[in-house]
Amino acid sequence: MESDLPVLLDFWAEWCGPCKMLSPILDEVAQNYDGRLKVVKINIDENPETPQKFAVRGIPTLMLFKGGNLEATKVGAMSKSQLVAFIDSNI
Repeated sequence: MESDLPVLLDFWAEWCGPCKMLSPILDEVAQNYDGRLKVVKINIDENPETPQKFAVRGIPTLMLFKGGNLEATKVGAMSKSQLVAFIDSNI
């Protein structure tokens, strides 16, 4: 994963209730971190090989990469404050 900015991958699916709850929070946080963090959403139904590559076992799964290396993983829905704390502690 090559990027000058840290990258937050969001593995989700249309049928996933917690994913739908997290999506607007993630969108808002992505705007707040614009220029400091790149957020990439990956629909696991449209890209079935990608979650396998990263050993994703449940969704939503967030993976934060920095300098091409996996820094942290978080599984499950979370509040905005939890998401911000997760990002801030890893970028």
